[in-house]
Amino acid sequence: MRRGSWRLRCLVLIGLFVGGCASVTYRYREATYDQRIEKHSVLRGLRFDPALEEQILALDPERIAGKDVREVLARGPAPRIVNLHGGVPLVYLAMASFAEFLIGMGYPEGKVRNPRDGTYSYSPYKNSAEIAGIIAWYYEREGMPLMLIGHSMGGIQTVKVLHELAGDFAERVAVWNPLTEEAEERDSIIDPVTGSEHPVVGLKLGYATAVGSGGLGRLFPNTWNMVGKLRTIPDTVEHFTGFFIGLDFLGGDFFSLVADANTYRPNGSAQVRNVRLPPGYNHVLVPTTAHLAEDQAIRDWINAYVPTDEPELTASFEAPSDNILWAADVWHSVKKQWCLEAQRLIRAKRSLEKAP
Repeated sequence: MRRGSWRLRCLVLIGLFVGGCASVTYRYREATYDQRIEKHSVLRGLRFDPALEEQILALDPERIAGKDVREVLARGPAPRIVNLHGGVPLVYLAMASFAEFLIGMGYPEGKVRNPRDGTYSYSPYKNSAEIAGIIAWYYEREGMPLMLIGHSMGGIQTVKVLHELAGDFAERVAVWNPLTEEAEERDSIIDPVTGSEHPVVGLKLGYATAVGSGGLGRLFPNTWNMVGKLRTIPDTVEHFTGFFIGLDFLGGDFFSLVADANTYRPNGSAQVRNVRLPPGYNHVLVPTTAHLAEDQAIRDWINAYVPTDEPELTASFEAPSDNILWAADVWHSVKKQWCLEAQRLIRAKRSLEKAP
């Protein structure tokens, strides 16, 4: 942690507050959102240069350089990212900073913002079944499993959504339209890849993660039904990473002093990692990362980062690097899943084109 980190935190809070007072003017909506979804309509609607497809298929998902992002991935399809911010006032601004980090690193802005109002994240108090229904709605129209990123209580909600998709709270979950904020009169979608009807329950995300989720967040009524479920990851996600902060007195179970109490475990095939962040990381400000994308040396270090369960920062930078370990790990997973899903979509498109 740099000596100037406390000054940076004060400046960040002021900047976030001022930015949060500004009205949102961004508007984004895909043309396909208003079109009727039919069997394979998403795959048939994809139009990419065959040379670009070959470049995407040639990428190694575990080793995506900054140049690969700019020149290859950013020109192709990308999964939507749904962010879930924490539960205390104004903490949503920290998640907005993380969204700006993603965009600054090269992720498509339209896949990070909410197309209804331009916001960067959802509240952890939003009904988890609605979020599960939103995930289904997007997947049906965009053809790529979503990524879910949660901070603090938003991390609890992230795991709760995974359990919603697993049918642990209800046998049926309605499709939820994020543009109208209304439930649709159905609980299944047309799978954009297979072309068959698929219930919302049982859908699978590509990547999900939670940071600083537990501790005092367990006291809120909307998290009580997660007792016994928070640290268990169902099969409704392919890759999951759980982050806990050393000596986290807000979001760590037993103040993060007992590692086992903060460890996530799969109850099936989900690939689960657990990462311990240094005690100097601030629970509230962990997602505050927009500044990291502004410095080229930091960007290069983040793009070259190799995940580990107990990361350490061994490099030094002229610019502030607060929260770099969390940001680097999440960005590595985002790039990896982005590449995997783009490759799968291209292969599915090609298989359909070859079908009689």
